[in-house]
Amino acid sequence: MPDIHNLADAVRRAASTRPEAPALVVPAGAGTAERVITWAELDGRVDAVAAGLAALELPAGDHAGAGARIAIGLPNVPEFAVAFFGALRAGLVAVPVNPGYTPRELRQQIADAGAAALVATPAVAARLAEADLRHVYVAGPGDAPAGARPFDELSGGTPPPASTGGDDLAVLLYTSGTAGAPKGAMLTHRALIANHRQLAAVEPAIVRGGDVVLLGLPLFHAFGLNSGLGEVAWHGACGVLVDHFDPRETLAVIARHQVTVLAAVPQMYAAWAGIPDLGERVASVRVAISGAAPLDQTAARRFLDATSKPIFEGYGLTETAPVVATALASPVPKAGSIGRPLPEVEIKLVAGDGAEIARVGPEGLIYEDEYDDDFDDDAGGVPGTDPGEIVVRGPNVFSGYWPDGAGGPDAEGWWPTADVAYADVDGDLFLVDRLAELIIVSGFNVYPHEVELVLAGFPGVTEAAVVGMPSPETGQAVKAYVVAEPGVSEADLMAHCARNLARFKLPAAIAFVPDLPHTATGKVVKGTLGT
Repeated sequence: MPDIHNLADAVRRAASTRPEAPALVVPAGAGTAERVITWAELDGRVDAVAAGLAALELPAGDHAGAGARIAIGLPNVPEFAVAFFGALRAGLVAVPVNPGYTPRELRQQIADAGAAALVATPAVAARLAEADLRHVYVAGPGDAPAGARPFDELSGGTPPPASTGGDDLAVLLYTSGTAGAPKGAMLTHRALIANHRQLAAVEPAIVRGGDVVLLGLPLFHAFGLNSGLGEVAWHGACGVLVDHFDPRETLAVIARHQVTVLAAVPQMYAAWAGIPDLGERVASVRVAISGAAPLDQTAARRFLDATSKPIFEGYGLTETAPVVATALASPVPKAGSIGRPLPEVEIKLVAGDGAEIARVGPEGLIYEDEYDDDFDDDAGGVPGTDPGEIVVRGPNVFSGYWPDGAGGPDAEGWWPTADVAYADVDGDLFLVDRLAELIIVSGFNVYPHEVELVLAGFPGVTEAAVVGMPSPETGQAVKAYVVAEPGVSEADLMAHCARNLARFKLPAAIAFVPDLPHTATGKVVKGTLGT
């Protein structure tokens, strides 16, 4: 297998080895026929767009030596893949943006990235009518704003020879912004490619050349982009594009197209788990993976009971391109565990005072300083090390935040994630919570996720989110936002919590809400609770 230095070369490789094999499939919809694009067709279209982009002679600017930035505001459609790989092949930097964002949010990201061109739906282009963009191309139904041109017109002859790769910036991916304004994570070709190499070394392989992969996660997100579309290109597999998630309709797509790999977020598995014919619908699935948020173990057990297929939980971040660890890397995957680091990835758990608690690699626990036999009583897990912040090192780690690389890895390559975990006696990792969401009550640490798990275990509770609130007596106190069925009372929930949590962890207040705000990949946006 020849070395690949620019991620777009993976499309070229797939086209040379499997030219007539399907690369992307768009299932038939209401009034629309199924679309099938082969690897040869995709590669040819990427070539044409790369040549067209190169002919625009976009200004590169001087930020971090990066090439010109092109924003992509498209849903899960083939044009996204063409624009993305075309930009990389042209030596540009791709900036995927959420097409559901408001004008303010879109303008903020476009301005921050300094994007000079845009490929988007007509609706997104209209929201950016006042943005400083030299070239706007639109794809999809709707009326294009003045000055925009059809995406099909963005084409040329022969693209220039690949001029970027390796340590050159490939993608600016903006963090989900669950706390504070989104920041652009700078991911190089080397980081993106490293994650594919690392995932390919895991046994059993998550994606193989003959696989059919469900691309139902947003392609503007790291999980959908590199772990979905990127993995399909890397292995020359087939991706089935789903833009809007409807549990029953998506299961019909899975069955009709004989999907073999599910890459989904916990909310998708929870929705599927309640459908009666689930086992029959996913009979073709070889492996099911979950990421982006903690997997509810009740939903995981229901899915397993219905399908006889386990869900393998993983852990990653936008800044790590994105996968860091997976239960598939463990000799014996465990319920609730994110498994072990991928090959070439190291993790150390660090205490609040900077002391290293433990170090974990693909082979398991390398070093431990503290062992806590009672930690299972503290957090509902299994005996293991004290919890500490996950600090990660590997070739898939980003270069820092745009534009100057601030907040990136230190001189030794270590980057703190602000996530808290512990390792069990085998070296398998269990997430505890986000460091930024830690609640300190009278000097005692309260991890919101632990309280959320207890609340979610009460019959009739659909979802729960826990945050800290000021308290004159204890510094901070626990407040819970709960989505529940009619009949669930605050008194019942408080009694349930008292039976399962230490006193300092008990909610001081419980608010019942009709729903919780989520990011595109299912994370609860806690910063908006109570506003």
